[in-house]
Amino acid sequence: MSDVVRDEVRRTYAEAALAVTESAGCCGAGGCAPDATTFGAGLYGAGDRAELPEAAVLASLGCGNPTAVAELREGETVLDLGSGGGIDVLLSAKRVGPTGRAYGLDMTDEMLALALRNAAEAGVANAIFLKGEMEAIPLPAGSVDVIISNCVLNLSTDKPAVFAEMARVLRPGGRIGISDIVAEDRLSAEERAERGSFVGCIAGALSRGEYEAALEAAGFVDAGVEFTHEVLDGMHGAIVRAVKPAGSS
Repeated sequence: MSDVVRDEVRRTYAEAALAVTESAGCCGAGGCAPDATTFGAGLYGAGDRAELPEAAVLASLGCGNPTAVAELREGETVLDLGSGGGIDVLLSAKRVGPTGRAYGLDMTDEMLALALRNAAEAGVANAIFLKGEMEAIPLPAGSVDVIISNCVLNLSTDKPAVFAEMARVLRPGGRIGISDIVAEDRLSAEERAERGSFVGCIAGALSRGEYEAALEAAGFVDAGVEFTHEVLDGMHGAIVRAVKPAGSS
């Protein structure tokens, strides 16, 4: 079943990338952007959008703006899981400056190609895009200061592996600042699935309690989930924060 879901996610976001490339817009590709007030580029400030190529803005299918909450600093190394058309990687690269770097990880060739074009158009030299899956991040242990992600972790069929990989690649004291869809604890997995599909960012969402428990099981501390806006009954866009302990390996 996990391979079927992964292939469907890959197909959907490949279509979204091609739709942007062909100037057809992204919402018709069956992705997770049904409402500009809860998903997509409308959740970024006008200043952020003005910094980027139009194609990077159009390709945004997220549920928040993780770069606004990650408190990025000059010289840091940032990793964006499920980087899509590159909007958060490009914004991060600008924030960490020429002495820092921003990695984007995506499993979809079409999205990676779009992201590379957007980086070239924006003149961003410290953005690096990698092909791979977030359950097996192709970076060395302890190589990243900050991990961000925008409405992508809910798409994984093996979330414990994702949390373990995040803990592995972060340096001691590293942190995460993630935007995701999160359910209220009152909703069962079946009730979440009734509200939307897996590829639509709903059926695979964790509850707040499940999210915090999974982060703690992976070794994170100070884990917290803050709801920001309601997407569906009992389902919210949320900011997720946690820290890798300074004394951990």
